[in-house]
Amino acid sequence: MWFFTDEERELQSVCRDFAQKELAPHAEEHDREQTFNIDAFRKMGEIGVLGITADPEYGGAGLGAVASTIVMEEFGKVCASSTLSYLAHAILCVNNISANGSKAQKEKYLPKLISGEWIGCMGMSEPEFGSDAIGMQTKASKSGEGYLINGAKMWITNGSYADVVFLYTRTGSNKKDITSFIVEKGAKGFSVSKEIHKMGMRASPTAELVFENTPVKMDARVGDEGDSVLHMMKNLELERITISGISLGIAASCVKRCFQYASERKQFGKHIGEFQLVQKMLADMSTDTEMMKHFLYSAAKDYDLGNKGRVVAAQVKLALPRLATRIALDAVQLHGGYGYSSEFPLERYLRDAKLMEIGAGTNEVMIMVIARELLKQQG
Repeated sequence: MWFFTDEERELQSVCRDFAQKELAPHAEEHDREQTFNIDAFRKMGEIGVLGITADPEYGGAGLGAVASTIVMEEFGKVCASSTLSYLAHAILCVNNISANGSKAQKEKYLPKLISGEWIGCMGMSEPEFGSDAIGMQTKASKSGEGYLINGAKMWITNGSYADVVFLYTRTGSNKKDITSFIVEKGAKGFSVSKEIHKMGMRASPTAELVFENTPVKMDARVGDEGDSVLHMMKNLELERITISGISLGIAASCVKRCFQYASERKQFGKHIGEFQLVQKMLADMSTDTEMMKHFLYSAAKDYDLGNKGRVVAAQVKLALPRLATRIALDAVQLHGGYGYSSEFPLERYLRDAKLMEIGAGTNEVMIMVIARELLKQQG
């Protein structure tokens, strides 16, 4: 993008090189075996992206939404699964601690999370409360000099590998009485009940977390009791913008492969790129991808300039995943039988793209957020 700083352009180059060397050669194997590329994940700490938004005082890069989105796009072009795990760690866990944690919490957790020694995740969704996150039922009740936590969290990216969980709980009868805690692996009563196998994003571990009278001390609480809804909403805005970089990355890879295939594949004595219907597909998907890029990075730049907007974040999260899924579908169609087979990565791109219409807020929730907020402005 024309407004990228020199630092952001350097980051783009570093991430592109890392993706080709550390992610691309293993993406198919990890998807097939449903295994986590933990070696590459830890190496992300070496190139300085695991704390992309975190305070430099604790080892972070101190960058913003544009930089974070660059990482998502470049990694997402080759392995959306690893990128999803990166997001769960860097944006959902590390950014939350950096933005909302106490100095003591930052000193204790951020250096190891940013270096890659520890892996982080966030616990928000529950078995019965996904889209209705504020309706969560996991409870933290005061007990002695701390709290006891009871409940379960579902669809937790990195859950089975996480050393640290940024956990949202209910601490009162009011729907917005939400309080967050930092819970460490090995805490009494805290367990991973099962790993979840998925259609796509198969190399990104997903699990259910269970808390049964899990004791946490008062210093594990993030902020004041009952004040976590605000920072939950702020983090969701950043998540919805940056995670859309994965959709952009998938779309860009589909377009690249389609142009290459259309230039090489022959049918009826000529390259398929000479057929008008194929040309229409190529023109549409390349135009949509360019539009995605400009919308996404403009929204990210606005966020960094302080123009944080719940509506725009939701619009980005609605538009880009829908377009990426359509582009991936067309890419499979253009490749014919090869697109449907595992010989080419198009079927993986399609499976991974679909998750983006569900995770971090479904399309339907994004529509609801957009419509409600814009209707309020009319009043």
